[in-house]
Amino acid sequence: MTRPVPNPVHLAEDISTHLYALSEYVDQGAPPEAVARVLGSVLDGHDGLLGRLTAFVETGSRATRKLAEEGRLRPDAWLALGRAANDLVQLCVELEDHAADFKRLGTPQAASASVPPIASALVARRHR
Repeated sequence: MTRPVPNPVHLAEDISTHLYALSEYVDQGAPPEAVARVLGSVLDGHDGLLGRLTAFVETGSRATRKLAEEGRLRPDAWLALGRAANDLVQLCVELEDHAADFKRLGTPQAASASVPPIASALVARRHR
């Protein structure tokens, strides 16, 4: 059973505020491993922000169909929402493998193992 949402508009505004803060964190020079972790979580097409947004837009499309059928919403608005849902589903599919890569790169073990061996050879040459 789902929990009741006290004020859905405030909840949506809070989500927007948090997403903006997350974007600012990444934009202000967050460590690459942290950025990878965040992207892996956000881009997850099932449980991440992108997946949840996709499900929300799909639900919104189904919910607004009746409004369009009753003439209370322009049909092209409902259709645009449906197209957006379809586009988001496709985006989730395209990013699915990459989200796993970001998650992997965001783990401490992968971050230290992901330094290419060429870099160490270049450093060795400089010190000669």
